[in-house]
Amino acid sequence: MKHSAQVKPISYLKNHAAAMADALAETGEPMLITQNGEARLVVMDVAAWEQQEQAMALLKILALGNRDIETGQFRDAGVVLDELAAPAG
Repeated sequence: MKHSAQVKPISYLKNHAAAMADALAETGEPMLITQNGEARLVVMDVAAWEQQEQAMALLKILALGNRDIETGQFRDAGVVLDELAAPAG
């Protein structure tokens, strides 16, 4: 993700917090805050953060699934569906 258009010094954050909040909510893009010329903080809208957290959770689930496949800890879906369809007894 490229942040070059969303880089502001910490003084901008101090002086324009309300305007930043509006801009972040509108664009959904995070803003990189610098201090003494170095990257220091990332500020983002809550909705964008929640979406990012959901994406990270999904990626974690996928990674766990891939690990299970690699270690042979899985069952064929067809077998499982057949077992579910079979009468109890």
